[in-house]
Amino acid sequence: MKARRRTGPTDVVKAIVYDRDDGACARCGARDDLTIHHRMNRGMGGAREEWINQAHNLLLVCRTCNGWFEDNPRESYENGWKVRRPQLPGEVEVRYPDGSLYVLTPDGVRCTTVEAAR
Repeated sequence: MKARRRTGPTDVVKAIVYDRDDGACARCGARDDLTIHHRMNRGMGGAREEWINQAHNLLLVCRTCNGWFEDNPRESYENGWKVRRPQLPGEVEVRYPDGSLYVLTPDGVRCTTVEAAR
């Protein structure tokens, strides 16, 4: 039997995202039933882009909000919880529960502007 190819973020990247988002849902602030959410979808079978599983494309969210993103795409894209191609996650601000907007970096930092993230 062939081993299944891992298509998600590493445990190290997951820990970076958890720390960056302070152990709370990036949309509602909940602290339980959390999961890692890809802002830009990986696609069927996983994506080949190396950055797809880096911290700037990932959010810590509760499972309720993770489903909400799919049911409310317009608001999800407007607030940066989802990103459309050809945009890149590091160029799209994300709204956090307190209303603040941040640009996320691949190394797990939240910046207040796109220029600061570069």
